[in-house]
Amino acid sequence: MTFSLEDHWYRRTWLSRALWPASVVFGALVRLRRLLFRLRLLRSHAAGIPVIAVGNLSVGGAGKTPLALWLAQWLAARGWSPAIVSRGYGGAALAPRAASIASDPADVGDEPVVLARRSGCPVWVGADRVAVIAAMRHQHPDCDVVILDDGLQHYRLRRDIELAIVDARGFGNGFLLPAGPLREPPSRLRSVDAVIAHDTEAVPGYRMRLTGEQVHCATDARERRSLGSFAGTRVHAVAGIGHPERFFSALRRHGLEVIAHPFPDHHPFRAGDLAFGDALPVLMTEKDAVKCRGFAQPNHWVLPVHAEVDASFGEWLLRRLGERKSR
Repeated sequence: MTFSLEDHWYRRTWLSRALWPASVVFGALVRLRRLLFRLRLLRSHAAGIPVIAVGNLSVGGAGKTPLALWLAQWLAARGWSPAIVSRGYGGAALAPRAASIASDPADVGDEPVVLARRSGCPVWVGADRVAVIAAMRHQHPDCDVVILDDGLQHYRLRRDIELAIVDARGFGNGFLLPAGPLREPPSRLRSVDAVIAHDTEAVPGYRMRLTGEQVHCATDARERRSLGSFAGTRVHAVAGIGHPERFFSALRRHGLEVIAHPFPDHHPFRAGDLAFGDALPVLMTEKDAVKCRGFAQPNHWVLPVHAEVDASFGEWLLRRLGERKSR
């Protein structure tokens, strides 16, 4: 039996309506929890240094990790000593620990390994991010600002600056979990310090886009090619990220003939996942590639991406941090 696009749309719409009461309950609990923290009836903790919380309202990737990288590099180039703290989703680590290039993504998560590889600053993970920051500062007393990756809803930790990313998907059907993709209602954007509009004009905010023009071989990062050199070539494109279609579309814009292989976000890749029965090039995201190091092949290629953000955002951020430091 096959289903048409209309059938698929109808089933999704019907499911969203069926789950709407649960979504209302979830929304009430979200608002109540935030109110209890604001009234100090639930305890929050200060880090002792400025905290920049980076997050989004919806489930799935919106560009948080590239933005965290941009923040770390931008601040380090201007005299700050940043560190990045993450929950380490997809990893088993509960107690605070440092993530490094050599870390096992199954232990610390895939994104922290990428952050450690690219940021040039300390990257720490753990379930209790208050404890993580305390442990990180003990090892790195020179750190003077923390970037909290995917920390917008982590109210146990007080934050000095809140950054919310909204990408081209917007707010989906507008419902909160489980009827829709939202973790908090769109009205939450009114209380953040800045909105980062990733490849969208639908919301006011500072503009951001991701760029990636060069790939490197998964077995030897010194071997590099321009993405355009694959134009007209059939390739397998593998993406276990929150929004796989963004990766596939980027390849198509460079003229590649894409055979798309989407996987769930944070998918724990195994060698069989990349065994397609031919010798075509396999292109993957950097986040997925760190989980494939043990079985990478010479025809596997990795596409790193970089965030480009409005220059005015960087100036605004420095002013805000300067005000915090003077206080």
